[in-house]
Amino acid sequence: MKKIEAIIQPHKLEDAKEALKNIGVDGMTITEVRGHGRQKGHTEVYRGMEYKVDLLPKVKLELVVNDARADEVIRTLVTAARTGKIGDGKIFVYDVGEAIRIRNDDRGESAL
Repeated sequence: MKKIEAIIQPHKLEDAKEALKNIGVDGMTITEVRGHGRQKGHTEVYRGMEYKVDLLPKVKLELVVNDARADEVIRTLVTAARTGKIGDGKIFVYDVGEAIRIRNDDRGESAL
């Protein structure tokens, strides 16, 4: 099993969710996060004062899928979240040793 974490632009969340739904993936955790990479934030003006916004809003999607579907899910996320501009985000992939469904103690891929 693989855990896939995708940090994407907030305005691409609905595109990513719809693309994942279209390939049969519906279990995911979504978290609103803040951060920056190479874009380093930007400067805004509020009430005549200029200030630096260096932690930009992002969305983190977390999914656990079986090994056979990992590449398909990654390709789908990349296609759905890409704008071609700096700040599109990153995807991280981890090995998952075990998954357990709390409700009935299902284990492994049957817990997904």
